[in-house]
Amino acid sequence: MNIKITEEALRWFKEEMEVSAGDMIRFYARYGGSSPFHEGFSLGMNREEPHDVGVKKIIDEVHFYIEKNDLWFFNDHDLLVDVNAGTEELKYDYIK
Repeated sequence: MNIKITEEALRWFKEEMEVSAGDMIRFYARYGGSSPFHEGFSLGMNREEPHDVGVKKIIDEVHFYIEKNDLWFFNDHDLLVDVNAGTEELKYDYIK
């Protein structure tokens, strides 16, 4: 499993969340909503320090990661983080 962040998404993190070198962004399974794989769960994201990293991607010294205990959510798919051009919000795709 890999995390892929587009240039547009990286720009979004820098502008909207004011991330900078050394910041940690966690993607996690949260209760509520739905996803392509799990009804009742959706993908959450926040800035926090890791505890037990399962997957990590570093871009421009910003650390994007998923904890080991959240890997089940992705159902053996890669996570692609991009920006929806219409809403200018993050969008998530899951790629086999």
